[in-house]
Amino acid sequence: MKTNNKEGYCAIGVFRGKTEHNLGTLWRSAYILGAAYIFTVDNKYKKQQSDVLKTWARIPLFHYKTFDELLNNIPYDCRLIGVEMDENATMLHEFNHPKRAIYLMGSENEGLPQEVRDKCHFLIKLPGNSSLNVGVTGSIVLHDRATKVPTIFPPNHIE
Repeated sequence: MKTNNKEGYCAIGVFRGKTEHNLGTLWRSAYILGAAYIFTVDNKYKKQQSDVLKTWARIPLFHYKTFDELLNNIPYDCRLIGVEMDENATMLHEFNHPKRAIYLMGSENEGLPQEVRDKCHFLIKLPGNSSLNVGVTGSIVLHDRATKVPTIFPPNHIE
């Protein structure tokens, strides 16, 4: 996979997402904040008319039918990071993002199943006592990464 930089990359996706609108928001944020691609696991997405940036033409969206299919397609030396309200998760503001990372979020209602969490290299969580929607959560995670690892994101890549 070709990326815009030599320092690293990230991707973000949703496991069994519930609404297409949230994925559309995540796609736009991922593009703006420098992600290489987004993905879904066990879910599909339809193009939305509200996508004024035409993110579908700028960064790819991959669909994985199962979690195992995602695991089999993770790039070499890339870390899978689950975003989950879990007692073993590191608070986002304390987390050091690896150069190559794939962030995986669960749906707002179900989160990530334990068998998925167990296969993640790291778990991170946001503050609060309830989950946010995946579009908001993903945007916060990507923003945190962009502020902590600014050399990974190409400057002014929005056309």
